[in-house]
Amino acid sequence: MNGKDSEDFSYPRVEPWNFGGLDNQDYKTAQVVVFPVPYDSTTYYMGGAKQGPFALINASRHMELYDLEKGKDVSTVGIFTLEPLEPSKNSPEETIDRVESVIAKIIQDAKFPLMLGGEHSVTLGCVRAFHKKYGTDFTVVHFDAHTDLRDEFQGTRFHHGSVMRRTTELGIPVTHMGIRSVSEEEMEYLKGKGKEENFVFYAERKHTLEEMINTLRENVYITVDVDVLDSSAMPATGTPEPGGLTWYQIIDAVRAIGAKKKIIGADVVELAPIPGMVAPDFLAAKLAYKIIGFALT
Repeated sequence: MNGKDSEDFSYPRVEPWNFGGLDNQDYKTAQVVVFPVPYDSTTYYMGGAKQGPFALINASRHMELYDLEKGKDVSTVGIFTLEPLEPSKNSPEETIDRVESVIAKIIQDAKFPLMLGGEHSVTLGCVRAFHKKYGTDFTVVHFDAHTDLRDEFQGTRFHHGSVMRRTTELGIPVTHMGIRSVSEEEMEYLKGKGKEENFVFYAERKHTLEEMINTLRENVYITVDVDVLDSSAMPATGTPEPGGLTWYQIIDAVRAIGAKKKIIGADVVELAPIPGMVAPDFLAAKLAYKIIGFALT
């Protein structure tokens, strides 16, 4: 095939390996920066979360970018996908430090960071970066089946089960949504010195969105551990729990946050893809895209 034939060749090509399959995205003009972090070194039950960012991005390449609710193509805000982070082989804390460095640069450039995990421990890097900019003038809304308030687990204070403990120690308030599993240690912390920084909404109890909104400061960082969702809809995660939020419940919650508060950044973590089962990957991708829409449009 000569050069001219190559230029005229119009057979459909594979979409770019970017979030949403978007082509010609420019970092300088993009409002959103997607940051894949393929890391799962502190998982203790089912692994695989390090494959989550790739599965989510792959699924996102097949989404319809037109948002029915918004009545527009949300991707027009500009969504730039970074290369995946190279995790540290030395320690969880070193990986968290690397995440913090990248997120700090994204914030400095006045862009909206959307991190894709990977296990939940890496969220601490995002929180630390925002802490440097906002101090304690923001709330972390933590969608999860677990409170992640252990002081230490498996010999490290930077375990994915400790991420919200490290967050509250910075003086940052956390609103937990969809909780249905708490250890005795965590419950003692919630009743004691962690009482002021933590607001817990349990999945099996009825709460209004207004009650949740009333716990939040003006600026909100959203972190979604996909095990917050009912395991019938989201089986692809390392520590599943029975019950959980439905798709529409989490969408209603994020919509309410976006309407009443300023979403400053977000992450979607703990997707551990199951070979041959793409529905959970697509759900996670669609959720990430909906967060962008509620935050920026």
